[in-house]
Amino acid sequence: MKTNNLPYSTRCTTLCSLALSMLLIPIELRADENDDRIDATAKSTYVFKTYLVDDSITTKTKGGIITLSGSVKELDHKQLAQDTVAGLSGVKSVDNQIVVQENSEKYSDTWLYLKVKNTLAFHRSVSALKTTVVLKEAVVTLTGEASSEAQKELTTEYAADVDGVKSVRNEMTISIKKEPEPLTLSVMIDDASISAQVRAALFIHRSTSAFQTSVLTSEGIVTVGGIAKNQAEKDLVTKLVSDIHGVKSVMNNMIIKPITAAN
Repeated sequence: MKTNNLPYSTRCTTLCSLALSMLLIPIELRADENDDRIDATAKSTYVFKTYLVDDSITTKTKGGIITLSGSVKELDHKQLAQDTVAGLSGVKSVDNQIVVQENSEKYSDTWLYLKVKNTLAFHRSVSALKTTVVLKEAVVTLTGEASSEAQKELTTEYAADVDGVKSVRNEMTISIKKEPEPLTLSVMIDDASISAQVRAALFIHRSTSAFQTSVLTSEGIVTVGGIAKNQAEKDLVTKLVSDIHGVKSVMNNMIIKPITAAN
């Protein structure tokens, strides 16, 4: 662009505009790169590669705002996807446009089946893959193999604590064959996936579903905040969170605030 024939003030304005535009280009490129990084990171998270692997979810980030679209088989997966991407670095907000293919009626046997399977999947001390779950009129029947009597009892405990379950019949057998210790996943699971699992598990469990807890994960260390009515409730949250895949340790900062009777 020729500026020699322009007035001095006009030349200065033009040159300043050109300089400003040149400065803005790298900023825009960096923003686009950050958006691309968020989309790539979302697809590589533990949650997306395990729980959501059979769902059809698309992510598109613009200016740090990530839009989720596509479809999932159950409502819990829609929320799980949202909680996961919300925890990624650089994400400002989430626009969740995911469509649920089958929205089962709350407390129906299908709805309860999905809840039980999900809660077993989140906890590492039980085996969702080796546990068969059957629901009939809100009664859970468990079959399959447990590695020990303790694991069998814990599977019963987790299934019974799903809101809506009336009772649990555990017919699992104890495996005689000693299996090798599973590889630890604590260093392999990203913080966003850990936080998302923790939130989902606390919501599914009847004993903790009403708690308003905050969850923050850094390098596998989970910090939980909120209010508990007593020490037993606080200890229960610590127990449940400690058993989530990827959790290294738990810092429970919940405040104990007993409910006082109204006068």
